[in-house]
Amino acid sequence: MERARQEAARRGITLTSLIEQGLRLALHRPLNRPQHAVVSLPECHAGGGVLPGVDLNDSAGLLERMEGRD
Repeated sequence: MERARQEAARRGITLTSLIEQGLRLALHRPLNRPQHAVVSLPECHAGGGVLPGVDLNDSAGLLERMEGRD
């Protein structure tokens, strides 16, 4: 805030005017988002899978199994 006050004084305007100018500039300028490269995740081709009777869509059952209550 102190730097903003000093800049406003240097320009001969009020702090409010400086803030308004900054907001106008920020809202007028399009948002430039960095372009991210497409990430290719590795696939596992190993055999296996879940144990018989394990349903990955049953969170309560998974919790019971992890806590040893099965």
